[in-house]
Amino acid sequence: MPFKNIKTKHKIMLAGILLLLAFLLVPPVKFKNTTSTVLLDRNGQLLSATVSDEGMWQFPEVDTVPEKFAICLTQFEDAYFRYHLGVNPISVIRAMKQNIQARKIVSGASTITMQLVRLSRRGKPRTFWEKCIEMFLAVRTEFSYSKRTILAKYASQAPFGGNVVGLDAAAWRYFGTSPNNLSWAEAATLAILPNAPGLIFPGRNQDLLIKKRNRLLAKLKGKGYIDDETYQLALLEPAPNLANNLPQDATHLLTRCIHDGLKGKMVVSTIDKRLYDNAYSIALRYHRHFMANGIRNMAAMVIDNRTSEVLVYIGNILSNNPANSSMVDIIKSKRSYGSLLKPFLYGFMLNEGLLYPRQLVDDIPVAYSDFAPKNFSKTFEGMVPANEILSRSLNVPSVNLLRQYGIEKFHNNLQQMGVKSINKPPGHYGLSIILGGAEASMWELSGIYSALAKKAGNEQNSNVTLRYQLDSTTVRVKQIFNCSGIGSGAAYLTLEALTEANRPGEDGTWRHFISSQRIAWKTGTSYGFRDAWAIGVTPNYTVAVWVGNADGEGRADLIGVAAAAPVMFDIFSLLPASDWFAPPWFDLVATVTCKHSGLIASENCTDTIMEYVPAVKTKTLPCPYHQKIYVDKEQKYRLTLGCAKQEEMFEANWFVLPPAQEWFYSKLHAEYRKLPPFRKGCAQVNNKIPNIALIYPYAGADIYIPREKKDTKGHSIWKATHRNLKANIYWHLNDVFLGKTNGLHEMLVSPKPGTYTLTLVDDEGEVLQKRIRVIGE
Repeated sequence: MPFKNIKTKHKIMLAGILLLLAFLLVPPVKFKNTTSTVLLDRNGQLLSATVSDEGMWQFPEVDTVPEKFAICLTQFEDAYFRYHLGVNPISVIRAMKQNIQARKIVSGASTITMQLVRLSRRGKPRTFWEKCIEMFLAVRTEFSYSKRTILAKYASQAPFGGNVVGLDAAAWRYFGTSPNNLSWAEAATLAILPNAPGLIFPGRNQDLLIKKRNRLLAKLKGKGYIDDETYQLALLEPAPNLANNLPQDATHLLTRCIHDGLKGKMVVSTIDKRLYDNAYSIALRYHRHFMANGIRNMAAMVIDNRTSEVLVYIGNILSNNPANSSMVDIIKSKRSYGSLLKPFLYGFMLNEGLLYPRQLVDDIPVAYSDFAPKNFSKTFEGMVPANEILSRSLNVPSVNLLRQYGIEKFHNNLQQMGVKSINKPPGHYGLSIILGGAEASMWELSGIYSALAKKAGNEQNSNVTLRYQLDSTTVRVKQIFNCSGIGSGAAYLTLEALTEANRPGEDGTWRHFISSQRIAWKTGTSYGFRDAWAIGVTPNYTVAVWVGNADGEGRADLIGVAAAAPVMFDIFSLLPASDWFAPPWFDLVATVTCKHSGLIASENCTDTIMEYVPAVKTKTLPCPYHQKIYVDKEQKYRLTLGCAKQEEMFEANWFVLPPAQEWFYSKLHAEYRKLPPFRKGCAQVNNKIPNIALIYPYAGADIYIPREKKDTKGHSIWKATHRNLKANIYWHLNDVFLGKTNGLHEMLVSPKPGTYTLTLVDDEGEVLQKRIRVIGE
């Protein structure tokens, strides 16, 4: 008999062990359904969201439930939730009694945990056996998760009517707020919906919904969760308004999150919703005006330079018209950037000692192979200070600087800075790279401008890793921007050159922008007027604006300073003003420069100024434009020892530009004094100053002679200049005499296609020869 008892005990123990193993091996509840991708601002405000793959508004699972909703839910669904192990025996006994008396199922005795299990087993029939499975799995779930986690899972998976699943989606869909900000009436309304989600449909059972909510509120008051005043106020709140749509802000950033591997996640972004809303309102106001001119798209970004966080991300202006291409994210798109890279060339050359801030740079007609740059004004100024090239966005001097600096080196620097979109060999772009002959994204351009600001601010780490996720540790796609080729001194001087508020537009008009703070800003206009840009920086912020058509259609009035700059300045007005950059004295050195040329003052420069330049070894020569000459007392004529007595000769240091540059420069600068002519009888002995220059055909240009009529040969007018207004110039083409000009030196020619040598000779025997190619008729 004892032996039988031992065998029975062993069987019972074995059965118990097997039952325990089976219990432990059965997994707790799991959900395989996909979730919406949700974008929140930095303060937890909803910006936008997508439906899940199943077409449901279901936000990613949360790990906590707001206290108000937790109280409402447990008091409505499962008052003993905190005490049972997934199954409430008292409720089960009560339900069995009620079902027997009614001879049908009128109560299921389901706890919140059992409901969670049922939600995970969608499609299962509601039978007695299924109820037993639910109870078993509910107990198993209780052993795996805390009560807090179970509540959170239930709140994330419960149906709330229509295609809304989960507390977060329901709170935003029905009340336009976060679950943490729900009122007692709102929390109570949402607590009763999973039990009867059909009550939420508009025009159906609204009175019943209010009655059930009010009964729950009365229960909460009776148990002391809310006081009488709160109860009375809650009763006055209306039923949810189904006209509330989820916000659709920063939708292009939401799409970017999905592409960056964040699909189905809740992304807490760096966006400031209040700032975003105000910036979008500004953009929308301008956009309505632009639409009347056939300009359909706009984008804008705001970056906090101190943290590299993106505060505003407007990828495009939304439109219901598919023809407007409003779904294109311009911030990510590669576009021609116009003149936006000119400041960086200026900074590189300053930093390498190849350029001084006010150094004169050639601005005369020129052609390099098949590339003949033109200024937007279609005019030339002879020579222009380097810092004015930036503020006035002159093309020809910029191309001349790039040719001096080197396309390969500039291209490599851009790569090092993080502009990866410019990824073809340097020869593919040529010199046009400085004028928008390549493409880059607003993300990249904003990044390098922000890096330039950090470098000017003398920050130890001037690298910029732009990010739109608040938690920097979760950023999946990192792109680092820097200004490693520009020192703090050069960066500071570059931004100083960009602070002029009075700017000429590419259409020839001047515009003055008023701002409460100093802003370094640059505009850009692409070839064909397809892209209008403006990017501005202060120590704290970078603002970038693009205006144009996503499909590349150009418009005549699509100009950076006219279209994009006003939007940029209005967005800056939303931001706190900041003090200007403190000069990085450690990287600047005081230098005596020529007031006229901007170069190191030579011994002949009598008019000098003291200015600060980068503390680097200079590679520029002293000013070559001041020449020592001898003149008469009135400075009307130049003299030599061969034609004047020594006491008649007075030494003068004269500012002399090359003849071609002088021809353009003197027309715009009334203060420029041309060299006086030699007095009659004074031979030009050892005169090293050239007097003749060819204006057209200019250097590198190929000439095309048009036909005026079918059998009538066309002509080309060639122009030259001479310092002496009374001088004669004798023109020869391949040793064939063309004629003589005086005063206005223009020659009408009609050569056949071929290569020629043009020779110009003046009365004093000075010779100028140029090689000219005529490519066709």
